[in-house]
Amino acid sequence: MGRALASHDANRHSGFDVMQAGRFKQWIPRWASALVLLALSTSAFAVPGAGPADPREWQLNMGRGVTPLSQHAYDAHMMVLWVCVVIGVIVFSAMAYAMFKFRKSKGAVAAQFSHNTTAEIIWTVIPVLILIGLSWPATTKLIAMYDTRDSEMTVKVTGYQWMWKYDYLGEGVAFTSRLDRDSDRLRQDKASTQEEIRAHTHYLLDVDNPLVLPVDTKVRFVVTADDVIHSWWVPAFGWKQDAIPGIVNENWATIREPGIYRGQCAELCGKDHGFMPIVVKAVSKAEFRQWLAAEKAKNAPAPAPAPAAAAPVGPTPDDAAPPAAGDGAPPATAQVRSDAASAAG
Repeated sequence: MGRALASHDANRHSGFDVMQAGRFKQWIPRWASALVLLALSTSAFAVPGAGPADPREWQLNMGRGVTPLSQHAYDAHMMVLWVCVVIGVIVFSAMAYAMFKFRKSKGAVAAQFSHNTTAEIIWTVIPVLILIGLSWPATTKLIAMYDTRDSEMTVKVTGYQWMWKYDYLGEGVAFTSRLDRDSDRLRQDKASTQEEIRAHTHYLLDVDNPLVLPVDTKVRFVVTADDVIHSWWVPAFGWKQDAIPGIVNENWATIREPGIYRGQCAELCGKDHGFMPIVVKAVSKAEFRQWLAAEKAKNAPAPAPAPAAAAPVGPTPDDAAPPAAGDGAPPATAQVRSDAASAAG
C-alpha cells in the first residue's frame, strides 16, 4: 500500500512538472512576440515628415513632431521607455526563474530571513542612481522649453468661446480662426450620414483661417483668453499652453518641416469645446512673406477720396483791363493833352 501511494505521488508530481514545463514553453513565444511588437511600435510608427503627430491606425508610439521641443519630448520618452523595458526584463526574468526553479513541487523551502542590509542598500541605491541619471536630461529640456529669447517673430493667441484669434504682433495682421463651415454643417445636421462624415477627410479638424507660420523661424507664442480657460495644443509642436483670462503665458516653436499640423483645445471650455480645432500651415520663408504682404494689403484702410478741385474764377466785366496802346485806343498821355487843349479854347 505504501509503495503504491509513493508511486502514485511520484507519477502525479512528474506529470505536474511536465504540464508546467509545457505551459512555460508556450509562454516563451508570446513574450518574444510582445517584445518584437514593442520594438516595431517604437520605430515603424514614428516617421518624421509632414503631419508626424497625426494619429494612424494601429499606432502604438508617440510621434516625433517637427520642432526641437517635440524632439526633446520624444527623446526623453524613448530613453525612459527603454530604461523601463530593461528593468522590466530583469525583474520579470528573475521572478520567472525563481518561480520555476524553486517551486514547492521540487522540494524548495522558503528562505527564513527578515532583514538583509546588503540587499536593502542595493535595491535603494540603484533606483536613486537611475532617477538622478534621468533627471539631468529632463531638467535641461524643461529649461529649454521656456527659453523664448532670440525669437524672430511673436504671435498672440487668444481663446474665445469657441474660436481662436491670432495677432501677428508688430505686423498689423490679425484674424479669427474657427471650425470650417462644412464640419459645422455636418455636426449640426441630424440627417448627416456616416458616409458624408467619412467623406470629409478632416471632419471637425478643419478651420476657415489657418495660422500661417514660416519654417526655420523661432516663433514666440503669447497665449491668453478672453472669457474662460482654454488650452492651445498642437501635438506636432510638443507642448500645450493654457490660455487663462488675465494671464499671459508664453512658449515657442521652430517648425522644421513644411506642412499642415492640427490640434485642438485641450481644456474643457464649454458646450462647444470639442469644436474648437487648431490648424497651423507651415510654409517657406519666401511664401510667408508673400502671404503676409497680401494680408497687410487686404487689411489696409481704403485711401481717403481726394478733395474736388475748385473751379477757376474768371475776371468780371468791371475788372477788365483797359486796352493796350497798340490795340487802336489812344494812349493815356495823348488823351490828357486833348482834354487840356479843349479847356484852354
